[in-house]
Amino acid sequence: MIKKIRVDDARYKLDGNAGSDAIHRDPIYSYAVTRLFDDSGICGVGFAFTLGEGNDLVCKAAEYYAQKLAGKDIEETMANFGTLFQQLSNDQQFRWLGPHKGVVHLALASVTNACYDLWAKKRGVPLWKLLIDLSPEQIINTLDLSYLEDELTKEQALQLMYSQQTGRSDRMQVLKSGYPGYDTSIGWFNYSDEQVRENCHKAIAEGFTAMKLKVGSADPERDIRRAHIVREVAGDQVKVMLDANQQWNLPQAIDICQKLKSMNPYWIEEPTHPDDVLAHKTLADAIAPVKLALGEHVPNKIIFKNYLQTKAASFIQVDAVRVGGVSEFITVSLLCKKYGIPVVPHVGDMGQLHQHLVLFNHISLGHEALFLEHIPHLRKHFTNPVIISNGVYITPEEPGSSCDLIALNN
Repeated sequence: MIKKIRVDDARYKLDGNAGSDAIHRDPIYSYAVTRLFDDSGICGVGFAFTLGEGNDLVCKAAEYYAQKLAGKDIEETMANFGTLFQQLSNDQQFRWLGPHKGVVHLALASVTNACYDLWAKKRGVPLWKLLIDLSPEQIINTLDLSYLEDELTKEQALQLMYSQQTGRSDRMQVLKSGYPGYDTSIGWFNYSDEQVRENCHKAIAEGFTAMKLKVGSADPERDIRRAHIVREVAGDQVKVMLDANQQWNLPQAIDICQKLKSMNPYWIEEPTHPDDVLAHKTLADAIAPVKLALGEHVPNKIIFKNYLQTKAASFIQVDAVRVGGVSEFITVSLLCKKYGIPVVPHVGDMGQLHQHLVLFNHISLGHEALFLEHIPHLRKHFTNPVIISNGVYITPEEPGSSCDLIALNN
């Protein structure tokens, strides 16, 4: 049973201009880290991601949630985790601070992810294996499908999962081949044009076949120039994505996205405010066939449901350290599978946790193994950092979710 709980505020300043985008010019990559120690000495680690200020508030909220797990057995807890998740996310006082968003929901993500990590470590397997070995019933029991009944009931979710049993053995081959990655670090916002060009050459040499550039400059001509630099270096066969990090209003987004069409972006990411579902729908219709991707700042399954219902996004970037953790990530992935929309997570965890979740999505839910974002800047801080070879994530084999941090190994 869980006998000790620790929540830590871990912050990591980045080198140079790494991590910069149009909105967040000087981020400090930070984790609100929950650790659950059981009576056998195993420690489950989970976290939520922030950019520095306010990380302490997330930690404080995580302590509140985590204390409710004291004395519980992890197997019994996870057998019906969906019910517990619903209870915690609807806490009568904390819910007022959300609901299901902001500091309190990030805190719930930290605690939820620690539960999944402890569960996998207790069974002695990597998280991806724990998840793919669970029956559809066991998976659904870890999810909270409330407020989704108009789109996805428990019975429909089960049917969807069972329908993906066909072809599952073929999809297991991804464990050997590895999951494709894409390089986000070629074009941070504050990088010079020369550095962007150099990074593109480096990414191609390292085997990446997709890469992403930050846009959203005060002068749109800067974005257009830099986007064409990336396309020139990468060539026509490489997928190039553009990420505005919510910088534009709708009229600006329509105008600038039309101008960016000439470099053939694979997608344009977070063009405007993440809560404005109808603006994204208007934009998507206006700039078709250019596609939109979003999810980095979408906090819960309900808003994702609305984006899917309106067909405003062609790629969903749900992040398990932004929504309520692994449980809500899987819930959103099921919704996306129903709608036939690819899940390409934002990796606020630098790929550590999500390398497990995309394997589950592909093998158990039948999602396309498209690619997973790769950001290397916190690699040195993890006990078992992700391994990328020739642009591909190598399947992790250590028990758990790969979230142990070196500084917290005590």
